[in-house]
Amino acid sequence: MDLKLKDKVIIVTGGSKGIGNGICNLLAQEGAIPVIVGRTESDVLEAVKTIKDNGGKVFHAIAELTNKEECKHAVEKVIKEFGRIDGLVNNAGVNDGVGLESGNYDDFMRSIQRNVAHYYAMAQYALPELKKSKGAIVNIGSKTSVTGQGGTSGYAAANGARNALTREWALELLPYRIRVNAVIVAECDTPQYATWLKTFPNPEERLAEITKNIPLENRMTTTAEIANTVAFLVSEVSSHTTGQLVFVDGGYTHLDRAL
Repeated sequence: MDLKLKDKVIIVTGGSKGIGNGICNLLAQEGAIPVIVGRTESDVLEAVKTIKDNGGKVFHAIAELTNKEECKHAVEKVIKEFGRIDGLVNNAGVNDGVGLESGNYDDFMRSIQRNVAHYYAMAQYALPELKKSKGAIVNIGSKTSVTGQGGTSGYAAANGARNALTREWALELLPYRIRVNAVIVAECDTPQYATWLKTFPNPEERLAEITKNIPLENRMTTTAEIANTVAFLVSEVSSHTTGQLVFVDGGYTHLDRAL
């Protein structure tokens, strides 16, 4: 299927690693121009080089996403370079473990800022161009918004907000034919996840305990599988799909794991 993404300019926050990087690589393979937005210049430039070495087009902007001015400057850089924005993938965030019992108010508010405030900022700054292009927004979310996890109030609350904003923006932006959807992730094989596993005495044993409860094939979701769904949702091929929370998780969230 031709996703009709050739030369479409699509901003991806946190696009240098993990899920975001998988999305950027897939978009480039589909002929789009992913714009990697991240704060660590060395990681961003490495991701850019990989895409270029594989024959793809790519652009980048360095930004600390918790700073609204840097978000604004990143969007302005894209507009200056291309004169348009065709899509936005809000992806950057971190499960920072700010719990209720173990956390505090200041850390909770910082978690909200790190995990959802920039979703709003990037969408608002990109909106004028998205209105012109009748583009699309895809928000990456987490199962924690639906299942809870324990010990991560900030991240769970932020992801609940991501879900709510997806529905809210889908409604508000109907007059401009801007579609807004979310891809909800559960257990995905990323470097960040691997780092978390290493905090356990026996990482392989811990991983086996997790994957046995993933109904479809008892394995982790890959970044490529997330990217495939994101590419579809950001493309005009999904032209009548908006306001949806799409779970790409091997059935982990909703199927009976007792099976």
